[in-house]
Amino acid sequence: MSKKFVPEPTVMPVDRSNWAKQLGLNNFINAFYQFNDLQLFNDCRKVLIVGLGQGLERIVLKWRGYEITTLDIDETFQPDYVGSVHDLHMFKDGQFDAVIASHVLEHLAVPYLDSALGEIARVGRNAIIYLPVHGKHLQWRFMTGSRIIDLSLIIDLFNYFKKTNGLKPCYMENQHFWEIGIRGFKVKDMVKRFSNFFDIISVYRNRDWLPSQNFVLVSKFNHRNRCDGT
Repeated sequence: MSKKFVPEPTVMPVDRSNWAKQLGLNNFINAFYQFNDLQLFNDCRKVLIVGLGQGLERIVLKWRGYEITTLDIDETFQPDYVGSVHDLHMFKDGQFDAVIASHVLEHLAVPYLDSALGEIARVGRNAIIYLPVHGKHLQWRFMTGSRIIDLSLIIDLFNYFKKTNGLKPCYMENQHFWEIGIRGFKVKDMVKRFSNFFDIISVYRNRDWLPSQNFVLVSKFNHRNRCDGT
């Protein structure tokens, strides 16, 4: 039986120079939610952003006083370090108060996923991981101006019976190997996988950017050095 080919992590198969110049509403929403989630970690200042993208998050978080280090596999985005999230050998254990990986891990073939999670948990005391939700999305939402009441019903439409082997990028114009919701990658599946490396603090759907499922985590390996002092 022949060995299955596992593609190594690489840059996105798009015009990255042009993509880096784009800026959408989702970039601002993403930056807002990252800042909000960081507030769950008391006295955290040193943050590693994995997957720099257009760079808005780096600007916002620096503006709010965070000490930001960036890593990306693509030098197009001019990160502080060039490399893949599954190999963070350039960083020490517990070097960062938090690691942010927003819409990054789905670019990895499944055999690299646990290595990436292990590395995030090793170098960061806490982690914020956002992942894309598969399919098209419908939302019915009722909220007051002050958001005292904010009720939402979200329905994701896609083929629930289709399953990926995680070895071929077949989603998001062949950029993603897997996405939240498909068989084997439902929220409960990811929580179970994350639980090998993290304590789960919060899991929620971004109601302002429907294609994003958000996870707020504390490293099990750096538990004694958590920045919330517990």
